[in-house]
Amino acid sequence: MRFVRARLTTFDDPHYRAFVEQMTLARENQRAIRPPRQRDLFGGEAEQLLREWLAEQGQVLSERRILEYDERSGRQTIRKYREIDALVELGRSVHVFEVKASRSAHTIRKAATQLHDIRAALQLIIPRVYTTLLLVDTGIPTAETVSALMRSPDAPHTPPPTIADIIGDQSRFHLIEQPDEAQQWPDQVSIRRFSLEQLINMAGDRPLHLDWDLDEDEEPPAPPVINRQTVADDPDDETDNPFAALLGAI
Repeated sequence: MRFVRARLTTFDDPHYRAFVEQMTLARENQRAIRPPRQRDLFGGEAEQLLREWLAEQGQVLSERRILEYDERSGRQTIRKYREIDALVELGRSVHVFEVKASRSAHTIRKAATQLHDIRAALQLIIPRVYTTLLLVDTGIPTAETVSALMRSPDAPHTPPPTIADIIGDQSRFHLIEQPDEAQQWPDQVSIRRFSLEQLINMAGDRPLHLDWDLDEDEEPPAPPVINRQTVADDPDDETDNPFAALLGAI
């Protein structure tokens, strides 16, 4: 068994706060200061807007959305933390929401892997875990745009996938409109797609970080070298780190 212990807690949990402080110090010691990327900032804004959307749909969001879990790695047990973007507790079941804003359909597979891990850890303590990806489509190719791209002189060797290509026969994924529909497929990942225009409308007068062209010429920073340690001391990677966008600016 990969996961051996799990619990849900809040942002003010003392163990979690100590972990965040350790992560912050580790990043400060290994990275030059740079401004946050526009897409990172937009990702945080999308999370907040979609939590508000969930509440408007009647979902009662839990404050206990920090997942603490122990994972076996060889002979060691490593303690990790993962921020769940939104969580609804439903008696002896929970509904986990992952928010992704992307222009690539590949992000669906990445999110599915993350949601699979969350489900596996939570099922140690909760019998049924529903999972939903809230996908903000910021330019994922359609079948028409892919067809035009592959006819162009600069066509890539492999066509970029569309959402339909990734979902396939819907044996792993299902498109939904309302959050409660996910309960029809407890062992699969439900997907609720949002267009960028929908997010802009949700924001109303609130400004969003949409100047993504400013990110294009930036060299991505080299990932920090952080030693993996035993229980209660493991700095997780950026996909699990709830402050990845914030700490990535350090």
